[in-house]
Amino acid sequence: MALSIKLSSQEKCIAESYAKLHSLSVGEAFKRALFEKIEDEYDLRLYEEAYSEYVEDGKKSRPFAQLLEETGL
Repeated sequence: MALSIKLSSQEKCIAESYAKLHSLSVGEAFKRALFEKIEDEYDLRLYEEAYSEYVEDGKKSRPFAQLLEETGL
């Protein structure tokens, strides 16, 4: 799948400079940035759900070792 985006000359210059700094193509730099953003938002959603569960459970927690035992890991 190919995508096309329009950038101002200043945006293009910044994107090219960033890609060059990290030894990436501009396309790869955009791809990595997109998936990092998706991962960050996913992690934030998981955090919000876990925190809501924690609050609803009366702010009770348990040791990580106990969680591992419960899950059989």
